[in-house]
Amino acid sequence: MATVNAPKYGLTLGPVVFNWPAEHWRDFYFRIADEAPLDHVVVGETVCEKRLPFIAPHLPGVVARLQRAGKRVSVASLGLISNPRERAATRAIIDMEDVLIEANDISVVAALAGRPHAIGPMINIYNEGTLSYLAGRGAVRVCLPPELPAISIAALAAAVDTELEVQVFGRLALAISARCYHARSRGLTKDGCQYVCAEDADGMVIDTLEGEAFLAVNGTQTQSRSYLNLTAELPTLRSMGVHRFRLSPQDVDMLAVAAVYDALLSGQIDAEEADSQLLDLCPAVPFSNGFFHAREGRRFIGQDTTAE
Repeated sequence: MATVNAPKYGLTLGPVVFNWPAEHWRDFYFRIADEAPLDHVVVGETVCEKRLPFIAPHLPGVVARLQRAGKRVSVASLGLISNPRERAATRAIIDMEDVLIEANDISVVAALAGRPHAIGPMINIYNEGTLSYLAGRGAVRVCLPPELPAISIAALAAAVDTELEVQVFGRLALAISARCYHARSRGLTKDGCQYVCAEDADGMVIDTLEGEAFLAVNGTQTQSRSYLNLTAELPTLRSMGVHRFRLSPQDVDMLAVAAVYDALLSGQIDAEEADSQLLDLCPAVPFSNGFFHAREGRRFIGQDTTAE
Protein backbone atom coordinates (compact mmCIF):
# COMPACT_ATOMS: atom_id res chain seq x y z
CA MET A 1 0.00 0.00 0.00
CA ALA A 2 1.36 3.43 -0.92
CA THR A 3 2.39 5.71 1.90
CA VAL A 4 0.47 8.93 1.47
CA ASN A 5 2.75 11.08 3.62
CA ALA A 6 6.08 9.62 2.52
CA PRO A 7 8.81 12.26 2.74
CA LYS A 8 9.88 13.89 -0.50
CA TYR A 9 13.58 13.93 -1.26
CA GLY A 10 15.06 16.58 -3.51
CA LEU A 11 18.26 17.57 -5.26
CA THR A 12 19.72 21.07 -5.04
CA LEU A 13 22.38 22.49 -7.32
CA GLY A 14 24.63 24.83 -5.38
CA PRO A 15 26.07 28.00 -6.88
CA VAL A 16 28.95 27.90 -9.34
CA VAL A 17 31.93 28.91 -7.22
CA PHE A 18 34.49 29.17 -10.03
CA ASN A 19 35.22 32.11 -12.31
CA TRP A 20 33.67 30.79 -15.51
CA PRO A 21 33.20 33.11 -18.53
CA ALA A 22 29.90 34.94 -18.11
CA GLU A 23 28.30 33.47 -21.22
CA HIS A 24 29.36 29.96 -20.20
CA TRP A 25 27.94 30.59 -16.72
CA ARG A 26 24.63 31.73 -18.25
CA ASP A 27 24.39 28.85 -20.70
CA PHE A 28 25.23 26.34 -17.97
CA TYR A 29 22.18 27.45 -15.99
CA PHE A 30 20.00 27.56 -19.09
CA ARG A 31 20.82 23.88 -19.67
CA ILE A 32 20.17 23.13 -16.01
CA ALA A 33 16.78 24.80 -16.33
CA ASP A 34 15.82 22.84 -19.43
CA GLU A 35 17.35 19.41 -18.80
CA ALA A 36 18.51 18.71 -15.23
CA PRO A 37 16.43 16.57 -12.81
CA LEU A 38 16.75 19.14 -10.02
CA ASP A 39 13.99 21.00 -8.20
CA HIS A 40 16.07 23.69 -6.50
CA VAL A 41 18.95 25.77 -7.86
CA VAL A 42 21.15 28.27 -6.03
CA VAL A 43 22.82 30.98 -8.11
CA GLY A 44 25.06 33.91 -7.29
CA GLU A 45 28.67 34.67 -6.37
CA THR A 46 29.94 33.38 -3.03
CA VAL A 47 33.71 33.76 -3.41
CA CYS A 48 34.79 37.12 -4.88
CA GLU A 49 32.86 40.35 -5.38
CA LYS A 50 35.11 41.27 -8.33
CA ARG A 51 33.44 38.54 -10.40
CA LEU A 52 29.92 39.85 -9.83
CA PRO A 53 29.90 42.54 -12.56
CA PHE A 54 30.43 39.84 -15.18
CA ILE A 55 27.47 37.64 -14.18
CA ALA A 56 25.16 40.39 -12.90
CA PRO A 57 23.74 41.26 -16.38
CA HIS A 58 22.77 37.61 -16.85
CA LEU A 59 21.40 36.97 -13.36
CA PRO A 60 17.78 38.13 -13.94
CA GLY A 61 17.52 36.06 -17.12
CA VAL A 62 18.97 32.99 -15.44
CA VAL A 63 16.60 33.28 -12.48
CA ALA A 64 13.61 33.75 -14.79
CA ARG A 65 14.59 30.80 -16.98
CA LEU A 66 14.98 28.52 -13.97
CA GLN A 67 11.66 29.63 -12.49
CA ARG A 68 9.83 29.10 -15.78
CA ALA A 69 11.20 25.57 -15.78
CA GLY A 70 9.49 24.98 -12.42
CA LYS A 71 12.61 25.11 -10.28
CA ARG A 72 12.85 26.88 -6.96
CA VAL A 73 15.61 29.49 -7.04
CA SER A 74 17.77 30.97 -4.29
CA VAL A 75 20.39 33.68 -4.69
CA ALA A 76 23.51 33.26 -2.54
CA SER A 77 25.47 35.97 -0.81
CA LEU A 78 29.22 36.32 -0.60
CA GLY A 79 30.92 34.17 1.99
CA LEU A 80 33.10 36.99 3.33
CA ILE A 81 32.14 40.67 3.43
CA SER A 82 35.02 42.92 4.44
CA ASN A 83 34.94 46.22 2.51
CA PRO A 84 32.44 48.82 1.26
CA ARG A 85 32.35 47.36 -2.25
CA GLU A 86 31.37 43.95 -0.92
CA ARG A 87 28.78 45.50 1.40
CA ALA A 88 27.16 47.34 -1.52
CA ALA A 89 27.07 44.18 -3.63
CA THR A 90 25.51 42.28 -0.73
CA ARG A 91 22.86 44.94 -0.20
CA ALA A 92 21.86 44.61 -3.86
CA ILE A 93 21.40 40.86 -3.36
CA ILE A 94 19.39 41.32 -0.16
CA ASP A 95 17.07 43.76 -1.95
CA MET A 96 16.16 41.22 -4.65
CA GLU A 97 12.51 40.17 -4.69
CA ASP A 98 10.73 36.91 -5.56
CA VAL A 99 13.74 34.76 -4.63
CA LEU A 100 14.96 33.23 -1.40
CA ILE A 101 18.29 34.72 -0.30
CA GLU A 102 20.91 32.25 0.92
CA ALA A 103 23.16 33.82 3.56
CA ASN A 104 26.80 32.70 3.58
CA ASP A 105 28.10 35.39 5.97
CA ILE A 106 26.66 35.93 9.43
CA SER A 107 26.19 39.65 8.77
CA VAL A 108 23.71 38.75 6.01
CA VAL A 109 21.73 36.72 8.55
CA ALA A 110 21.38 39.88 10.63
CA ALA A 111 20.17 41.86 7.60
CA LEU A 112 17.58 39.18 6.77
CA ALA A 113 16.24 38.77 10.33
CA GLY A 114 12.49 38.15 10.35
CA ARG A 115 12.38 37.49 6.62
CA PRO A 116 12.29 33.91 5.30
CA HIS A 117 15.76 33.00 4.05
CA ALA A 118 18.21 30.13 3.66
CA ILE A 119 21.53 29.48 5.34
CA GLY A 120 24.42 28.36 3.15
CA PRO A 121 27.18 25.90 4.03
CA MET A 122 29.78 28.62 4.68
CA ILE A 123 28.11 29.60 7.97
CA ASN A 124 29.34 27.45 10.85
CA ILE A 125 26.52 25.47 12.48
CA TYR A 126 27.96 22.93 14.87
CA ASN A 127 25.28 22.55 17.55
CA GLU A 128 21.55 22.52 18.14
CA GLY A 129 21.54 25.91 19.86
CA THR A 130 22.98 27.69 16.83
CA LEU A 131 20.57 25.93 14.48
CA SER A 132 17.56 26.75 16.67
CA TYR A 133 18.65 30.37 16.95
CA LEU A 134 18.94 30.76 13.17
CA ALA A 135 15.61 29.00 12.59
CA GLY A 136 14.00 31.39 15.05
CA ARG A 137 15.29 34.36 13.06
CA GLY A 138 13.67 33.20 9.82
CA ALA A 139 15.87 30.47 8.33
CA VAL A 140 13.56 28.07 6.49
CA ARG A 141 16.32 26.00 4.86
CA VAL A 142 19.82 25.24 6.10
CA CYS A 143 22.66 23.64 4.15
CA LEU A 144 24.96 22.26 6.83
CA PRO A 145 28.74 22.72 6.75
CA PRO A 146 30.35 19.87 4.80
CA GLU A 147 32.84 18.91 7.52
CA LEU A 148 30.20 17.61 9.94
CA PRO A 149 30.31 13.91 10.87
CA ALA A 150 27.19 11.74 10.73
CA ILE A 151 26.60 11.89 14.49
CA SER A 152 26.43 15.70 14.38
CA ILE A 153 24.12 15.74 11.34
CA ALA A 154 21.77 13.34 13.13
CA ALA A 155 21.67 15.51 16.25
CA LEU A 156 20.94 18.65 14.24
CA ALA A 157 18.25 16.93 12.17
CA ALA A 158 16.47 15.94 15.38
CA ALA A 159 16.66 19.43 16.85
CA VAL A 160 14.39 21.51 14.61
CA ASP A 161 11.79 21.20 11.87
CA THR A 162 13.75 23.49 9.52
CA GLU A 163 14.51 21.86 6.17
CA LEU A 164 18.08 20.58 6.24
CA GLU A 165 20.36 20.03 3.28
CA VAL A 166 23.69 18.22 3.05
CA GLN A 167 26.25 18.46 0.25
CA VAL A 168 26.79 15.06 -1.38
CA PHE A 169 28.95 15.90 -4.42
CA GLY A 170 31.75 18.29 -5.36
CA ARG A 171 34.79 19.94 -3.85
CA LEU A 172 34.42 20.96 -0.23
CA ALA A 173 34.72 24.64 0.66
CA LEU A 174 37.20 24.55 3.55
CA ALA A 175 38.10 28.21 4.11
CA ILE A 176 37.86 31.68 2.65
CA SER A 177 40.27 34.58 3.09
CA ALA A 178 40.41 38.32 2.56
CA ARG A 179 43.60 37.66 0.59
CA CYS A 180 43.76 35.94 -2.80
CA TYR A 181 46.28 33.12 -3.02
CA HIS A 182 45.32 32.54 -6.66
CA ALA A 183 46.60 36.03 -7.50
CA ARG A 184 49.63 35.68 -5.25
CA SER A 185 50.65 32.47 -7.02
CA ARG A 186 51.06 34.59 -10.18
CA GLY A 187 52.95 37.38 -8.43
CA LEU A 188 49.87 39.64 -8.35
CA THR A 189 47.85 41.42 -5.67
CA LYS A 190 44.16 40.88 -5.03
CA ASP A 191 43.19 44.31 -6.40
CA GLY A 192 45.37 43.76 -9.47
CA CYS A 193 44.61 40.07 -9.88
CA GLN A 194 43.88 40.21 -13.64
CA TYR A 195 41.21 37.58 -12.88
CA VAL A 196 43.77 34.77 -13.10
CA CYS A 197 41.36 32.43 -11.29
CA ALA A 198 39.50 32.17 -14.61
CA GLU A 199 42.44 30.09 -15.89
CA ASP A 200 41.41 27.26 -13.56
CA ALA A 201 37.80 26.36 -14.32
CA ASP A 202 37.81 23.62 -11.68
CA GLY A 203 40.20 25.19 -9.18
CA MET A 204 43.99 25.18 -8.95
CA VAL A 205 45.41 22.03 -7.35
CA ILE A 206 47.98 22.63 -4.60
CA ASP A 207 50.73 20.14 -3.76
CA THR A 208 52.42 19.42 -0.43
CA LEU A 209 56.17 19.94 -0.06
CA GLU A 210 56.52 16.27 -0.97
CA GLY A 211 54.76 16.90 -4.31
CA GLU A 212 51.50 15.25 -3.27
CA ALA A 213 48.25 16.80 -4.56
CA PHE A 214 46.34 17.86 -1.46
CA LEU A 215 44.09 20.94 -1.75
CA ALA A 216 42.65 23.22 -4.41
CA VAL A 217 42.55 27.02 -4.51
CA ASN A 218 39.75 29.03 -6.10
CA GLY A 219 40.51 32.73 -5.79
CA THR A 220 40.23 33.53 -2.08
CA GLN A 221 38.76 30.12 -1.31
CA THR A 222 40.53 26.96 -0.18
CA GLN A 223 38.86 23.73 -1.29
CA SER A 224 39.41 20.02 -1.02
CA ARG A 225 41.41 18.43 -3.81
CA SER A 226 38.89 15.58 -3.96
CA TYR A 227 35.22 15.60 -4.87
CA LEU A 228 32.91 14.70 -2.02
CA ASN A 229 30.86 11.62 -2.92
CA LEU A 230 28.15 10.47 -0.51
CA THR A 231 26.26 8.02 -2.72
CA ALA A 232 26.59 5.16 -0.23
CA GLU A 233 25.66 7.44 2.67
CA LEU A 234 22.33 8.64 1.22
CA PRO A 235 20.23 5.98 3.00
CA THR A 236 21.76 6.98 6.33
CA LEU A 237 21.11 10.66 5.67
CA ARG A 238 17.51 9.91 4.75
CA SER A 239 17.01 7.89 7.93
CA MET A 240 18.27 10.88 9.93
CA GLY A 241 15.57 13.10 8.45
CA VAL A 242 17.68 14.94 5.87
CA HIS A 243 15.54 15.42 2.78
CA ARG A 244 17.66 17.65 0.54
CA PHE A 245 20.98 16.84 -1.07
CA ARG A 246 23.30 19.40 -2.68
CA LEU A 247 25.52 18.99 -5.72
CA SER A 248 28.30 21.56 -6.01
CA PRO A 249 29.03 22.36 -9.69
CA GLN A 250 32.37 21.24 -11.06
CA ASP A 251 33.90 21.46 -14.53
CA VAL A 252 32.37 18.11 -15.50
CA ASP A 253 29.07 17.06 -17.06
CA MET A 254 26.81 18.20 -14.23
CA LEU A 255 23.66 17.18 -16.09
CA ALA A 256 24.94 13.61 -16.04
CA VAL A 257 26.01 13.90 -12.38
CA ALA A 258 22.52 15.13 -11.46
CA ALA A 259 20.99 12.25 -13.41
CA VAL A 260 23.10 9.75 -11.42
CA TYR A 261 21.97 11.11 -8.07
CA ASP A 262 18.36 11.37 -9.25
CA ALA A 263 18.43 7.72 -10.33
CA LEU A 264 19.97 6.75 -7.01
CA LEU A 265 17.37 8.64 -4.96
CA SER A 266 14.51 7.14 -6.96
CA GLY A 267 15.84 3.60 -6.56
CA GLN A 268 16.62 3.03 -10.23
CA ILE A 269 20.27 2.26 -9.45
CA ASP A 270 22.21 1.35 -6.31
CA ALA A 271 25.25 3.10 -4.81
CA GLU A 272 27.69 0.74 -6.50
CA GLU A 273 26.30 1.54 -9.94
CA ALA A 274 26.17 5.25 -9.07
CA ASP A 275 29.85 5.20 -8.10
CA SER A 276 30.74 3.43 -11.31
CA GLN A 277 28.99 6.09 -13.38
CA LEU A 278 30.53 8.94 -11.38
CA LEU A 279 34.00 7.46 -11.86
CA ASP A 280 33.43 7.56 -15.61
CA LEU A 281 32.26 11.17 -15.39
CA CYS A 282 35.09 12.33 -13.11
CA PRO A 283 38.15 10.24 -14.03
CA ALA A 284 40.77 12.86 -13.10
CA VAL A 285 39.70 13.66 -9.52
CA PRO A 286 39.48 11.23 -6.57
CA PHE A 287 36.45 10.99 -4.30
CA SER A 288 36.26 11.47 -0.54
CA ASN A 289 33.79 11.01 2.31
CA GLY A 290 36.03 11.03 5.36
CA PHE A 291 34.37 13.87 7.27
CA PHE A 292 31.03 12.05 7.30
CA HIS A 293 32.73 9.06 8.94
CA ALA A 294 34.59 11.25 11.49
CA ARG A 295 37.88 10.64 9.74
CA GLU A 296 40.28 12.82 7.75
CA GLY A 297 38.16 14.59 5.15
CA ARG A 298 40.31 13.50 2.22
CA ARG A 299 39.74 9.80 2.84
CA PHE A 300 37.26 7.67 0.95
CA ILE A 301 35.89 5.17 3.43
CA GLY A 302 34.74 1.90 1.93
CA GLN A 303 37.61 1.44 -0.48
CA ASP A 304 41.25 0.51 0.01
CA THR A 305 42.48 3.80 -1.44
CA THR A 306 42.92 7.21 0.11
CA ALA A 307 41.66 10.24 -1.81
CA GLU A 308 44.17 13.05 -2.00
